[in-house]
Amino acid sequence: MPAEAKAEARSAQPATPATPPLTERQEARRRRILRASAQLASRGGFDAVQMREVAESSQVALGTLYRYFPSKIHLLVATMQDQLEHMHGTLRKKPPTGETSAERVAETLMRAFRALQREPHLADAMVRALTFADRSVSPEVDQVSRQTTAIILDAMGLDDPTPAQLSAVRVIEHTWHSALITWLSGRASIAQVKIDIETVCRLIDLTTPGTQK
Repeated sequence: MPAEAKAEARSAQPATPATPPLTERQEARRRRILRASAQLASRGGFDAVQMREVAESSQVALGTLYRYFPSKIHLLVATMQDQLEHMHGTLRKKPPTGETSAERVAETLMRAFRALQREPHLADAMVRALTFADRSVSPEVDQVSRQTTAIILDAMGLDDPTPAQLSAVRVIEHTWHSALITWLSGRASIAQVKIDIETVCRLIDLTTPGTQK
């Protein structure tokens, strides 16, 4: 496998932060903040997540909250990464059962989609934040992308994907996020989302050596 492809595969996994690791106390504080953000969003969506209320709910000073998350958009995108991380843990405990990589990825993404479907206000808040994110939120957006990619690669059962497979994963990831947006806006049914996900996952077969027709 070319060196550049290996580097790209490594980047599909959650990156080590450039900043010093959080202390145990700081990590506990960050987790309280993310939990408060998710709870407020679950109840009232994007508009319900107000920084002052998040600070109060998580029992941190408002200034402290802004040191962790400079804006509401930063906070909600980080909340999405955190939710995906939890989903990934759940998926690992009960892996998909499809016979092919394409079937396993489609099953995995639909399970993740249904988990978000159970919390539509939270899903809407996170996806809206991801849509509104500008360059200042790039590190958080990149973490969401890496986490989604890691989920897909796990379902494929790949530790050493080829450049073509990584390209297929990116297209699948884009389609999944787009499907979330169209469903949340009422422009696509769950049935249509399932069809779209299963269709795009066929790219995996086209990029897997020995499976091309």
